[in-house]
Amino acid sequence: MNLSWNEIRHRAGKFSDDWRDAHYEKGETQSFYNDFFQIFGLQRRSVARYEQHVQKLGDQAGFIDLFWPGTLLVEQKSAGRNLEKAREQAGEYFDGLPDHQRPRYILLSDFQTFELHDLEEKSGNICFELANLHEHVEKFSFMIGIQRRVFRDQDPVNIYAAEQVGRLYDALKHAGHAEYDLERFLVRIVFCLFADNTGIFESRHSLLDFIETRTREDGSDLGQQLAQLFEVLDTPPDKRAGTLDEDLAKFPYVNGELFRDHLRIFSFDSRMRKMLLEVCHFNWSNISPAIFGALFQSVMDPEMRRTQGTHYTTEQNILKVIEPLFMDDLRAEFQRLKSLRRGRIRALRHFQKKLGTMKFLDPACGCGNFLIIAYRELRQLEIEVLREIYPKAQGVRQSALSVQILSLIDVDQFYGIEIGKFPVRVAETALWMMDHIMNNKLSIEFSKNYARIPLEKSPSIFQGDALENDWADVLPPKECSFVLGNPPFAGSKLQSAEQRIQVRQIARGGNARLRLGLVC
Repeated sequence: MNLSWNEIRHRAGKFSDDWRDAHYEKGETQSFYNDFFQIFGLQRRSVARYEQHVQKLGDQAGFIDLFWPGTLLVEQKSAGRNLEKAREQAGEYFDGLPDHQRPRYILLSDFQTFELHDLEEKSGNICFELANLHEHVEKFSFMIGIQRRVFRDQDPVNIYAAEQVGRLYDALKHAGHAEYDLERFLVRIVFCLFADNTGIFESRHSLLDFIETRTREDGSDLGQQLAQLFEVLDTPPDKRAGTLDEDLAKFPYVNGELFRDHLRIFSFDSRMRKMLLEVCHFNWSNISPAIFGALFQSVMDPEMRRTQGTHYTTEQNILKVIEPLFMDDLRAEFQRLKSLRRGRIRALRHFQKKLGTMKFLDPACGCGNFLIIAYRELRQLEIEVLREIYPKAQGVRQSALSVQILSLIDVDQFYGIEIGKFPVRVAETALWMMDHIMNNKLSIEFSKNYARIPLEKSPSIFQGDALENDWADVLPPKECSFVLGNPPFAGSKLQSAEQRIQVRQIARGGNARLRLGLVC
């Protein structure tokens, strides 16, 4: 269920009151954490397990008190015990875990005191008493799929996810499924996996539970069940059949054209079903949409990557483009408006409206990495603007502020041209994923549930050759704020015959021996 932050704080206060006398590690730990997960509307057994065996360094075995793979490790002590030993034990357990299972958060507790450590953002570390849990409960936003994100291009989690999707891709392709249908199928599956872990699907792990409990172990009906699920995700609740199975009816209407076209029904066997379940068990809330395109490019044919110029630009290099191009100036303007003595709020509102009207074009967008990072940075700046317009001290965040008017920036401000059908769909989907992450971040900031499901607006990613199509047909020049991106590179010796013609057209009949790379 989707709980408001007010409801979560209320539950946290009741939890503190119910457990104010807890003290014994061996006898009360499991009941304590079962109730703790209920604060966030979670069934503990659906995501985490007790006494997880782990092989520590030096071939010593140990048992983690509570373990949520990829998310949380808990080390519990009896009341009054020094948590320094718990901290040492947690570190040893962490080191003994595989990279892709290592959690971002470590929680140490003696029932009456909590220490939460964010291993990726040290500013997220906090220590507080049980009685004050309701005041700090938003630090546990990851429990409902909201992560304070720290992006790393070579994160082992991202690499592991790419490998798992690649294995599933290979198995389905070997079974004879057409590549075009397979690519669209995988995009849908990965969106569902992300939705299953980040709150887009109201009940976390809805997809995992649906596959585990409603499909046969031999995989014979899995394709049919997934086809029906995709159809449900594309159907508004008031248009669904009254006899629809309740396990399907609980999935939301997504819209956004992602599930609109019918695909041929995929055939699975027991091995492929098991592979899909392994992917479902992975924590997709840790995946960065900024590398979403690269993840899928890793399963494309290497020869196709080379001839089409497909490649991945790291986040650091993307920032080297967008920051001096427009973000530095926007941040400088924001700082100037913050310091105004008169008309400050009015000027900041006008600035936010400006952010919501800017339009960006990447004419060789690939899987959309430049657009995704630009969208994230723009939304982050908007959050900073909103902090100034609606400061906490005024109390408006809890009452007067309407969640519907919080963000004026949306994905329909972003345009791209891409020659391949598959990357077009990937770019659209990744932008929606980033939109959801930033909406979650806004929810944390203003203690309000802010979501855009069903999807009402879509990025404008057009399939075509940017060297042949008129960019003005995609985005009129007078509406375009900035053109950005990293066009494909292909040296003169690696170009196809068609590409050589395009290069000569650029030279406009110049020296026939002129050797220009495709990027020109």
